[in-house]
Amino acid sequence: MSKSFSRSVRHAGLISALVMAPCLAINAGVVSAETIKAQLATAPNVPPPITRTQPATVVVNLEANEWVGPLSDDNNYEFWGFNKTVPGPMIRVMVGDTVEIHLKNHKDSKEAHNIDFHAITGPGGGASLLNSEPGQESGGKFKMIIPGIFLYHCATASPSIPEHIANGMYGTILVEPVGGLKPVDKEFQIMQSEFYTKDGEKGETLEFSFENGLDERSSHVVFNGNASSLVKNPLRAKAGDTVRVFLTNGGPNHVRSWQILEQTFDRVYLEGSLTSPPAENIKVAVSPAGGAVMAEFKVKAPGTYTFVDPVKDRKDKGALGLLKVD
Repeated sequence: MSKSFSRSVRHAGLISALVMAPCLAINAGVVSAETIKAQLATAPNVPPPITRTQPATVVVNLEANEWVGPLSDDNNYEFWGFNKTVPGPMIRVMVGDTVEIHLKNHKDSKEAHNIDFHAITGPGGGASLLNSEPGQESGGKFKMIIPGIFLYHCATASPSIPEHIANGMYGTILVEPVGGLKPVDKEFQIMQSEFYTKDGEKGETLEFSFENGLDERSSHVVFNGNASSLVKNPLRAKAGDTVRVFLTNGGPNHVRSWQILEQTFDRVYLEGSLTSPPAENIKVAVSPAGGAVMAEFKVKAPGTYTFVDPVKDRKDKGALGLLKVD
């Protein structure tokens, strides 16, 4: 264990003792005796449902990376992200778990990075404990006390928090409620986000434009970090399947609308809440930047289903995907 990580863990213990007090009062005598490694999943896949009944210490290993990769069929982009994927890996835990985060910043990074977990109750969502300079590692332990679907993102102030987010530094953490979620046939995750690039010719590597971001003039609005990822690789299900989709809005600016043209959602859990009653028979699911919803629906007929963000020209900017039902 590195010295920097050891220092962060010690500080995390002090902060967690304050943050976790309400939870400890409710769960007196419950100890996270088991330590397990998190099963992370890259979009559109989802980590497997939790089958254990007791809280555990869940170890999550993440790495901050900066790399060039495809944003669309026409252009690459200078991404920043976690585990070299946009969005970052999805994390699945349960209420009462202690999540032990290890964040390593790759030695080739030019910027410092950290993580703000919206699932963490307390100042900065743990970001102050997870600051990592290039080539360094940091970490902390945090108690999950509120169920729901939450965003996590980099919150480093230099050059700016929105720039870190706009470059791809976000992911989803699911905190299952007591008793877990009802079984379904298929689960998927979709992260919608927008990119703000400088002008460039076809074939060029695009760069972030602070001015376009400030004016909220997005050049690309995409699902899972690429303008055609869910067209070239559609989601798949069978007729009769009940499908659950975790829909997170990475932002950093747009309110997101999500619609399957040929399907109505049977249930939509709004604002990332898994304990409030769902809305039923919803055609368009909406969430703000930084928010999330969970949508469930039964596909009754085979065919190709199209999902979009129906707002203005976002479909043409890349917010388009397919669900193929056999």
